[in-house]
Amino acid sequence: METREKIIIIGGGFAGLQLAKTLNNKNKKVIVLDRMNHHMFQPLFYQVASGRIEPSNISFPFRKIFQQSRNTQFRMTDVKEIDAANNKVITDEAEFTYDKLIIATGCKTNFFGNKELEGKAFGMKNTQEAISIRNHVLMTFEKLIIEKSRSDDGNWNIVIVGSGPTGVELAGAFAEMKKDILPRDYPYMNFDHLKIILVSSTEKPLAVMSSEAQEKSEKYLKDLGVTFMSGEVVTDYDGDIVHLRSGKQIPSNNVIWAAGVTGNVIDGFPEEKLVRNRYIVDRYNKIKGYDNVYAIGDIAYMETPKYPQGHPQVANVAINQAKNLGKNLLKKNPGEWKEYEYDDKGSLATIGKHRAVVDLPFIKFQGFLAWYFWMFLHLMLILSVRNKLAIFFNWMWSYINKDSSLRLIIIPTKKNGTLQ
Repeated sequence: METREKIIIIGGGFAGLQLAKTLNNKNKKVIVLDRMNHHMFQPLFYQVASGRIEPSNISFPFRKIFQQSRNTQFRMTDVKEIDAANNKVITDEAEFTYDKLIIATGCKTNFFGNKELEGKAFGMKNTQEAISIRNHVLMTFEKLIIEKSRSDDGNWNIVIVGSGPTGVELAGAFAEMKKDILPRDYPYMNFDHLKIILVSSTEKPLAVMSSEAQEKSEKYLKDLGVTFMSGEVVTDYDGDIVHLRSGKQIPSNNVIWAAGVTGNVIDGFPEEKLVRNRYIVDRYNKIKGYDNVYAIGDIAYMETPKYPQGHPQVANVAINQAKNLGKNLLKKNPGEWKEYEYDDKGSLATIGKHRAVVDLPFIKFQGFLAWYFWMFLHLMLILSVRNKLAIFFNWMWSYINKDSSLRLIIIPTKKNGTLQ
């Protein structure tokens, strides 16, 4: 009997999950390793942070996904090192051997080496961070309504750093929360004092999108009352004051960092295999210098004629690299392998109700229709029917009532001085 090739996939994000699904129930032995027990739909983290949807609606347990699989296993573990010379993956609990290894560890928030900023500001790259933002913002108002003497400017400023899709969508969501929800929850507080501040190093928001999208998104932000600070760079944050390169200071106890990402690199590879914290791969996603180690998604740096500086770190690239590699791995003849190139399907972002921008290769549009297009596309990308229905119900309820009932403050309990 022919021995099945053993493939280990590190990471269950868009790239890792898609590769595992492509190889599912095929003549391969697949093991998915991830420190979390679930896949997360990251584009909707901002709705968790602003109390629009529940975390469970955009989280999908791996064991449920592969419950009926005949060849795919999942192990919840934290990978510490790769011993490529001996074909081993070393984790906290065990060592795993492989015939082929695929690294799909994605990205984490990039604080550009500023440890104090990293310790004080909130990132938003996983479910826990999104929940922490929701908890912290809501707790601010719970404390304010009791401790009115602490009603300083820092309590009333929500600062979002970075004007890409995440920052813009989060600013719009909090602006609508300020207008429609918080005054009803806290009727004796004056939310005119609450400022949503979006700090951008570029002159316009959504710098990677078209000029039409940039202009319209800036108008939408201003219509919602968001303070847009263009051409500003955050240099430090001590927990109370945001320091800008221009010398300006913003008091804030709620700072969310959406200003960049960096690769989740694993120990075991020399520095020359990396470019900007991404593994250098060929057109087949094979890491340069290795015969059986691959990288896909945000962690992969691939130069092609269309993208000589590497592909953008977006979900569409991750998903399609995974599909291409999966199909290649299933071919018996390596000479039949297909090179990868990114076909940009477009980009989009939403800035509150009836406000969105869409850039497609053949058309660009904004406003009401773009908002419906954004909702439909994201709903279709959600994995399970149950989750689609839950999100659709929450969105419709919010649309009709301008409200949601998902503003739970969930704080871990302490036992013997430690979080449980």
